[in-house]
Amino acid sequence: MNLEKVIFGFFIVLAMTLNFGFFLGDIDNISHHHVYELYAAIIVSLIATVLKFGDRTQLGAILLSTSLAADLQLIAAAIIWAAMEGKMEGTSLMVYIVSLSGGALMANFVSVALLISETITQRR
Repeated sequence: MNLEKVIFGFFIVLAMTLNFGFFLGDIDNISHHHVYELYAAIIVSLIATVLKFGDRTQLGAILLSTSLAADLQLIAAAIIWAAMEGKMEGTSLMVYIVSLSGGALMANFVSVALLISETITQRR
């Protein structure tokens, strides 16, 4: 078993599951979405992005681009949450944040699907 691939796959899947955990719930209910879960999703997603920098294949480039898209959306969600806290009504603010998280979740799904397809097509 290749420990590097285990760690790589672990962080990709963990980024997706943390993002899914934040995304899950009523889109406008602020009590269903915790700020620390968003920050955990950002940190793990950034770690997954750094791990993708070493791969110089075409698939590696696509994995990196999906990860960068997820990072951008999660960071934008955190900036909106921090900048607009107290300035907008909580429910309308949460709709923007969760929508950005949903876009990042879609990028995470693509990344995991590519990882699974690469694993299936690989030969020993």
